[in-house]
Amino acid sequence: MTQPDPQFEALLVYLKEERGFDFTGYKRSSLMRRVGRRMSQIHVPDYAEYLDYLQVHPEEFTALFNTILINVTGFFRDAEAWDHLRTDVLPSMLAGKGPDAPLRVWSAGCASGEEAYSLAILLAEALGPDQFRTRVKIYATDVDDEGLTQARHASYDDREVQGLPPELLERYFEPGGNRYTFRKDLRRSVIFGRNDLVQDAPISRIDLLVCRNALMYFNAETQSRILTRFHFALAGGGILFLGKAEMLLSHANLFTPIDLKRRLFRKVAPSHVGNGTQFTEMPQPAPRNQVVGLDRLRTEAFSASPVAQVVVTADGLVALSNRQAETLFGVSPREVGRPFRDLDMSYRPVELRGLIEQAQVERRMIRVPDVEYQRSPGDKVHLEVQINPLVDTDARLLGVSLIFLDVTAAQHLHEELEHANRQLETAYEELQSTNEELETTTRSSSRPWRSWRPPTRSCSPPTRNWRR
Repeated sequence: MTQPDPQFEALLVYLKEERGFDFTGYKRSSLMRRVGRRMSQIHVPDYAEYLDYLQVHPEEFTALFNTILINVTGFFRDAEAWDHLRTDVLPSMLAGKGPDAPLRVWSAGCASGEEAYSLAILLAEALGPDQFRTRVKIYATDVDDEGLTQARHASYDDREVQGLPPELLERYFEPGGNRYTFRKDLRRSVIFGRNDLVQDAPISRIDLLVCRNALMYFNAETQSRILTRFHFALAGGGILFLGKAEMLLSHANLFTPIDLKRRLFRKVAPSHVGNGTQFTEMPQPAPRNQVVGLDRLRTEAFSASPVAQVVVTADGLVALSNRQAETLFGVSPREVGRPFRDLDMSYRPVELRGLIEQAQVERRMIRVPDVEYQRSPGDKVHLEVQINPLVDTDARLLGVSLIFLDVTAAQHLHEELEHANRQLETAYEELQSTNEELETTTRSSSRPWRSWRPPTRSCSPPTRNWRR
């Protein structure tokens, strides 16, 4: 194992904090090679200087991300695997669904959209266009905003569609000039959005999840975390379709192979409820009598939550607050309907207005750790603030949820631990010093004691008889 380069790690931290791109889970060898390629293009010699360059030239972020996020894709890429999905896997999956049951598909790492539209063509061929429009939702996600913009346009040139059979090209694309645009009536069933597989929550109740040749860029720990989220995302018996480079041999507890050669896997049902280290899917409860007063129960449960929470609508109005929020910030149900920006808590103890906007635009949770809040003289608490975008099943933004976790006790424990560690280090250093002194003393005392005086020398020769 080679030691991480501190300058390169500092660059990754900067990208994460400034632009929300967390590349720390990527394999360092390939990541450093790609960043180095971009640095050589603009003649920057080292990572520290490149970090300075990014700070001065914000437009460089786009070029760097395009270099890191290599969007190698195409329609029905690796045709043999897609044929097997069409002829063997998809029919059995559809047979297990009701004739009118919705079908939810996720293309994770969709790049410029070819994979998502390949799925749309495959399902439209299997179901017919009418059923496709009423039953199918394809969620296509990526971290590359440029790729998502291109995907939403659904327009491709001659080179990009050359792998499509002519009959499918004619049936599903509308020509215009030298470009081909995917049919608008089917395009509405494909929903594009930004999702970071490392940081963002997975989409749920998915029947078919396609993520091809994306996992190979992540290290083993990050791969495991992403696969656990995929397991959570898939419905019971859901299908996972990976790329050629991804074997998935070490995750038999999550997925079982349908066809290992073509990288098709089925979700393994969880054998027990997880302890928080892994996403698990709870079994569906047996039908029971209808619960009376469910709305009132939900409202009371939210209000009684031990964590302070405030919900803000998509247009910035306070929608909900609970008792803990009232105790901590003085936000009571009387504030419902008021603009959130008019409340003191919108900027104290931390500026929330910009963070709310960021969470809404990027559709991901924003976390602000260790915020100090002085409730009253002598009463200081430490908070972790989480801003969560609330999105419905059609990816429409409903608002944001603000959660304030009291981490004061944990902060105090952390400080005490740091103090104990410093004491331990000091004691260890003193022990080492004592051992060295003892070792020196022992070495000296092990020599036999004797009086010693320097030898004397005479300038005259030894005494003896001399004769001329």
